[in-house]
Amino acid sequence: MSAQLPVAERAEVRRAALRLVRADGRAFAGVLALNVLAAAAGLVGPWLLGRIIDDVVAAADVRAAGGAGASVGAVDRLALVILVCALAQLLLTRAARRMGYRFGERILARVREEFVERALALPASVVERAGTGDLTARGTADVALVGTTLRDAGPALLISSAQVLFMLGSVFVLSPLLGGCGVLGLTGIWFATRWYLRRARAAYLAEGAATSEVAEVLTATADGARTVEAFGLRRGRIAASRDALETSRRTRLHTLRLRTVFFPVVEVSYVVPVAGVLLLGGVLHAHGAMSLGAVVAAALYLRQLGEPLDQILLQVEQLQSSGASFARVEGLGRAPGAVPAGSPAPVDDRIDVTGVRYSYGRGGEVLRGVDLTVRPGERLAVVGPSGAGKTTLSRLLAGIDAPSSGSVTVGRVPIAGLDPERLRRQVVLVTQEHHVFLGTVRENLLIAAPAAEDAELWAALAAVGADEWARELPEGLDTGLGPGGHVADGSRAQQLALARVVLADPHTLILDEATALLDPATARHTERALAAVLEGRTVIAIAHRLHTAHDADRVAVMEDGVLTELGTHDDLVAAGGAYAALWRSWHGEPRPPDATGSLPPRRTPTAPPTSLVE
Repeated sequence: MSAQLPVAERAEVRRAALRLVRADGRAFAGVLALNVLAAAAGLVGPWLLGRIIDDVVAAADVRAAGGAGASVGAVDRLALVILVCALAQLLLTRAARRMGYRFGERILARVREEFVERALALPASVVERAGTGDLTARGTADVALVGTTLRDAGPALLISSAQVLFMLGSVFVLSPLLGGCGVLGLTGIWFATRWYLRRARAAYLAEGAATSEVAEVLTATADGARTVEAFGLRRGRIAASRDALETSRRTRLHTLRLRTVFFPVVEVSYVVPVAGVLLLGGVLHAHGAMSLGAVVAAALYLRQLGEPLDQILLQVEQLQSSGASFARVEGLGRAPGAVPAGSPAPVDDRIDVTGVRYSYGRGGEVLRGVDLTVRPGERLAVVGPSGAGKTTLSRLLAGIDAPSSGSVTVGRVPIAGLDPERLRRQVVLVTQEHHVFLGTVRENLLIAAPAAEDAELWAALAAVGADEWARELPEGLDTGLGPGGHVADGSRAQQLALARVVLADPHTLILDEATALLDPATARHTERALAAVLEGRTVIAIAHRLHTAHDADRVAVMEDGVLTELGTHDDLVAAGGAYAALWRSWHGEPRPPDATGSLPPRRTPTAPPTSLVE
């Protein structure tokens, strides 16, 4: 299972929510004021209905005694006031909801912007270890749920809370005794809510984590579909998917069980205060201690509590789910962030690797005391058998990871300690994986140099041989890429990535099988394009295929996490060590009797390349 990103604590979520509210405090005050006015308008109806009942009863008593009694016009006037108040409540509620939705959408925009900023600030190593599934689930399902809550649940909760407080207050005004009876009847809801809240947060956090794991498994399977097919891993991936889905199913059933206990208890609790008030009010009315209208008004107030209480409890349930989602979204701020701007500037372009050790998590050491110096403008090839630590070394040289011990510096400054902007100007890692972002060609290129002019963009495309097909696009640099636009195939995606390298203009370029997955014709074309990119730069080529080392200034040989040999190609072949054995095996020459170590399979000789490119 992947090491998931952190989750914010309750106090952090509360502070984040208050920060968002304060950012739009005037609108929040307006929403609150409109909700209070709407709730106040809704109180008039039951009270006036009680007045009408009392007036009718009094008129009946007067007429029974032979008097004139109250006129029908008085009742009509009170009914008209009830109608006006109901209309006012409708309009105020509508205005409150409209303002609340706008308030919620603005907050949601801030949540999304903060999430994107924090996600982009995460070091690549943190994202890789957490898994893209976790980050994707937080940025989609969790953010969407938080947005729904802020837009819908927030305004509804404000309105319902104001209505409940005003209605209970009105019952107490009519009769403190009936008010106390009503509150006592609602205690069942309090106990049920307390029981639910103690369990809901952990349950919904577990459900969110299980959802992230499902997304991670599916994403990994989809991304590695060709590998799964090639190595016959279908059964294993299906089993992993089933395990993740089963865990997700169990967590969802657990939250469902909590709701099946919570909501029935609440529904029954609505009837208790109304029944209690009617019984007690009937006794008081029979003894002349309370008018019939007051009893009816109190019962109506408590009966009307059902709808706002329903809304509150529904939103409480949603708040638990969205609160867990908000904790996951806000938890991104607790993850180790990228180095802030303002880091020291390197004094030169020399790279020094001193006593470097590195291990992934609790696994064994991948690098064990590596020492290496890369001079400015040098072309260095790093070779060795699979698992020797070559790719890990490239990640340390690119500042993606920091060594467990020792140091990797450029110009006497730790590479992993450089801020993102400065690091991009110093070292760039180019792998066989290239991504085309949704957007235009221009937007894909400006990622590397936001201030670049169109002339610079075209020059970068020309440098990697991509200007011809780019000029044939219907809208040139403004042509959209991806679904619904121009689909860039593997070679064009790679050329866009290389054009970004040209625009970033780093002094050191690390190539880790940059063209390994391309067909031979495309690879040759890309190698010629890369030659322009490599000109005048320091080049470190991680050579999984040995012929890359032939034209390098020096060759570094890695074995089992240790740098065992360092020198020119000719010197290392003449030395007769591990590199010589690898080279002879690569060219199909007989192995010497004492040759040891992991060697690549025998293959036909391959002519050395004309440039330091895979």
